[in-house]
Amino acid sequence: MLLSEMKEGQSGRIVRVGGSGVLRRRILEMGLLKDTEVYVEKYAPLKDPIELIVKGYHVSLRVEEAAHITVDSLR
Repeated sequence: MLLSEMKEGQSGRIVRVGGSGVLRRRILEMGLLKDTEVYVEKYAPLKDPIELIVKGYHVSLRVEEAAHITVDSLR
């Protein structure tokens, strides 16, 4: 499943970070690495961006960027 398809309150483990170039590097620098657990805190009122909790801190990603990240659902 893609990170952009997860619902509020769901957790998942990152399986693969797609994309290329600057976008992929930016995602990896934010700590969204393979085997990292992520929790979908909430979506903005218009469903973009998405707020995640990764390694104890909050990260916001555009839904378009989250579509490049593949996850396995934990809950």
